Amino acid sequence: MRPLVKICGLTRAEDAELAVALGADLLGVVLWPASPRAVSLDRVREIAAAVAGRVPLVGVFVDARPEVVTAALETGGLDLAQLHGSEPVAWTAALGGRAIRALRPEADHAAAMAALPAAWGFVVDTGDARRHGGTGERWAWRRLPRPGPGQRLLVAGGIRPDNVRAALAATGADGIDVASGVEARPGVKDSGLLAQLFAEVGDGAMEERA
Repeated sequence: MRPLVKICGLTRAEDAELAVALGADLLGVVLWPASPRAVSLDRVREIAAAVAGRVPLVGVFVDARPEVVTAALETGGLDLAQLHGSEPVAWTAALGGRAIRALRPEADHAAAMAALPAAWGFVVDTGDARRHGGTGERWAWRRLPRPGPGQRLLVAGGIRPDNVRAALAATGADGIDVASGVEARPGVKDSGLLAQLFAEVGDGAMEERA
């Protein structure tokens, strides 16, 4: 098995199709208006139609109320919701197995994971009060605690083809969440960088993590 790969910040259907063809396990679209990669629900539907349910499509939200997130899940063709703000635990818990909770590198990861036993999983990513993630900035990778049974753990923040193996080896994460590290410009993916990334996360990457 190789690590899970989530390609996030998609704004074009053709990039989503290429990511799936290369082996992406999840795709991500940003529904936070302040992001340079923000898309409308209409664009989300276009991307969802292009990949035709072949992989889960994840909507990224920042401090959106549960009813807003739920409505987007139901009408946008989304499978999962990734919460990147300061949402109360109850808001994430309300989404059950459709939730991915973003955690900051400095957070108490074990406690945060224990508080959300039904979530799909977690992503540890850099962020600040203004950008809330998607900064493209690397953090001091270190071994992360394991989430609960059946849950997944992704690592993000400055992941690129040339450092993806190091990120996985250092953190022990199940996979990666990548946006800027495979872009030509915000929201537009670079086909060469995407191909390099998937070449790096073959079986050898899993051997390094063992």
